[in-house]
Amino acid sequence: MDFRSGWQALASMARALVKVLGIAGLALVAGLAGCSAGSMVDKLPADMGLPAGAPARPAVPYEYPAVHDMPPARATVPMTEEEQVKLEKELANVRDRQEGRTQSPKKSAPKPKKPPNDGESGQTAGAKPNP
Repeated sequence: MDFRSGWQALASMARALVKVLGIAGLALVAGLAGCSAGSMVDKLPADMGLPAGAPARPAVPYEYPAVHDMPPARATVPMTEEEQVKLEKELANVRDRQEGRTQSPKKSAPKPKKPPNDGESGQTAGAKPNP
């Protein structure tokens, strides 16, 4: 094996690596530039920017909601167990009264069915007996 052929192979691999890294770098730059297009829209000329009827941007940007702020302490105390039991009994009494009002008067007992025409087989007239 000749030293020149070894160096040539190494140089060929180095050139391929540089090409691959160059292409990857360009793809990265293009991707990141696409993510930042929002700030470029503000800098576009008026002819190319927003349509004629679009509202103006606010002078002060909106603030993010305070998601980690805790609410203030309650002014009232929670109910005791006795108060809760008393309230549950009152609610049950009101529910029972309401259910009593909405019930319709009960119907009389259903009438017994007529006996079949044919007393022996229990079938109506005109029906064929099963074999």
